[in-house]
Amino acid sequence: MKASPPEKPASPAEKDADLVTNSILYKEFLAEREEILRHKWIESEKAGHDIGFEKALLDWIVRFRSSWRAKRREEHLRPAA
Repeated sequence: MKASPPEKPASPAEKDADLVTNSILYKEFLAEREEILRHKWIESEKAGHDIGFEKALLDWIVRFRSSWRAKRREEHLRPAA
């Protein structure tokens, strides 16, 4: 049986990257971005052309962000059944 080489320790940059990708803030950012992209797709379909990310972002913030965040908070605070 051949021994595998020892793993090299993670560099500071790799540690930072792990910290970021595992953070709640980053996960919330990704979830919000996904909602914005979904909104962009829906509104672009309605308009018959690509409305662009910036327009979708601003529209989503004005129309849906506060209720979306409130729902997310409620889901995270609800005890697991």
